[in-house]
Amino acid sequence: MFINIYNTLITILYPLVIKRYIKKRLANGKEDASRFNERVGRPSLKRPDGKLVWLHGASVGESISMLPLIQKIVDTYPDAHVMVTTGTVTSADVMNKRLPERAFHQYIPIDNPIFTTRFIKYWHPDVALWFESEFWPSILSCIKRKNIPLILINGRISNKSFKRWQQFDFISKELLSCFHLCLGQSEEDAYRLQVLGAPNTMCLGNIKYAGFPLPIDEEKKSVILKQIGNRTFWLASSTHNDEEIRIAKIHKRLKEKFPDLLTIIAPRHPQRGADIKKESENLGLSVSLRSTQEKITPTTDIYIADTIGEMGIWYDISNLVFIGGSLIPHGGQNFIEPSRVRDAVIVGPHMHNFTDAMNRAKKADAIIQVTDTVELEEIVAQLLENKDLLDAKRSLAYNWATSEAKVLDGIMDKVKGFV
Repeated sequence: MFINIYNTLITILYPLVIKRYIKKRLANGKEDASRFNERVGRPSLKRPDGKLVWLHGASVGESISMLPLIQKIVDTYPDAHVMVTTGTVTSADVMNKRLPERAFHQYIPIDNPIFTTRFIKYWHPDVALWFESEFWPSILSCIKRKNIPLILINGRISNKSFKRWQQFDFISKELLSCFHLCLGQSEEDAYRLQVLGAPNTMCLGNIKYAGFPLPIDEEKKSVILKQIGNRTFWLASSTHNDEEIRIAKIHKRLKEKFPDLLTIIAPRHPQRGADIKKESENLGLSVSLRSTQEKITPTTDIYIADTIGEMGIWYDISNLVFIGGSLIPHGGQNFIEPSRVRDAVIVGPHMHNFTDAMNRAKKADAIIQVTDTVELEEIVAQLLENKDLLDAKRSLAYNWATSEAKVLDGIMDKVKGFV
C-alpha cells in the first residue's frame, strides 16, 4: 500500500518539484552531466552476456567496502560480470579507478518508478546486493516485482533510525519484505531489522573488517625509513583539532625519557597541516611538514604527514599507533586498518562510531583503550620501553583482524545460493 502511494506521488511530483532540484544539482556539479542519462535509467553501456551480479552503495564509503567482495565474486565466477551503482560523482570516479576486470560502474537511477523500471528491465541482474542504509521504495519494489533476489549487506540501524522506524513499522515491514535476506553488521543490527519486519536476518560480521590493504609506495617508504634511521617513533593517525596539540605535549614530556623520540602525526584533514605545525612549534618543538617536502632530520620532533593516499606507508612502518577522533567526542576513526598490518593500536575513550568492533576487539584483547591524555602518555611510554609487551599487543591485534576478515567467506556463501 505505502509503496504504491509513494510511486504515484513521485510520478506526479517529479516534473513539478524534483526535476528543478535535479537541475540545480547539475548546475552545482553534484551530478555528472556527461552521464546523466544513467540517472533516468538509460544505460551508457551494453549489458554483458551471462551472469550479472549487481552491488549498490550510496557513496565512497560503501563503494570502497564493496571492493573485496567484488574481487571475490569475479575470482569465484570467471564468466560473471559485476555492476556497481552509486549516486555521487566522487564515488563514480573512485570506482572507475579501482574496479577489477569484468566489473563496471553505472549511476543509480533517481527513485522514480519510470526510471527504476527502465533500469531493472534493461540490466535484469541475477542477484542484487544492497549496501546502502537508505531503502528507496521505487527501486526496491521493482526488484521484487522482477523476482530478482535482493540481499542487504552490512545493514546498520542506528538507535535514532530504529526508534523512528518503529513509529512507522507498517512502512518498514513493506520495504524490508523486498529483501530475501538481511545481513546486519552486528547482532544488534540483525535483531533490529527483524523487529522492523525483515523476514530473514542474521549477522556474519562487518564487511569493513575484510578491506584491502592500503596501498604502499615502496620507494617513498624506503626514503622515509632512511630518514628515520634507528630512532624511536610512534604514529598518531587520523587526528582531529585539539588532539594534535595534546600529542605534541605528550611528545615533549616523553622526550625526557626517549631523547631520540620522533612522533609522526597524520591528521584526518591534511589541509590543517600548517596550523598543526605552528601550534607545535609554539611549544618549542622542531616540526617538519610532508606537504612542503620537508625531510625528517635527526632534530625533527614531529613529522606531520599531511598528504592524501599515503596512510598505508605510515601504518606499515609503525609498530605503535594511536587512532584519533577518540580523545574528543567525535566517535573515533578506523582502527582495523593498522591492526591488519600488525600494529599495536591505542584509542581514546570516545569510540562510539565503532561500538561493535570495539566490543569484539576488547574481547580478544586486541585493542588498548585509554581514558585520557595522561593514560595515553603512560601507555605509549610503557610500550616503547617494553619490546616484548609491544610485540604481544601487535600479535593480538593482527590475529583478531585476520579472524574478523573471514566475514567475506560467510557473505560469499550466501551469495552463491543466488548466482
